[in-house]
Amino acid sequence: MAIESPLLLAAVSLLSALHMGYLVRRVGRSRMAHKIMPPAVTGPPEFERTFRAHQNCVEFYPLFLVVLWTCGTFFSEVAAAGGGLVYMVARQMYFNGYVHSTKKRIPGFYLSLAALFSLFLLSVIGVLRGILHKYSDIQL
Repeated sequence: MAIESPLLLAAVSLLSALHMGYLVRRVGRSRMAHKIMPPAVTGPPEFERTFRAHQNCVEFYPLFLVVLWTCGTFFSEVAAAGGGLVYMVARQMYFNGYVHSTKKRIPGFYLSLAALFSLFLLSVIGVLRGILHKYSDIQL
């Protein structure tokens, strides 16, 4: 069930790394605009929302990478890549919404949770299918 060359997974992973770099830059620009020197993480509400939006994206990033690669390896690389792209769009919606108002982050947050849950569910299906095939000789 393993994929031969995970080009789509690698491409989505690299794109997600660029996206995370972009969000880091947004925090840096907010620091400069509000004259907040590291390591301070408090300041005007605009800065704190930008900083918190980025931190939340950082907190979810390992979960995203695990389910992206597990789904792509054991279920479908195309489905994983599609789900990964949806997740990144949702995270951008979340980030942009949060920067403007905490309430505006909600649609992006729910969409990113749906993408993560979908990738997780497909990962579980793929892994269970692989276990059944390998250890019980059952093919689904």
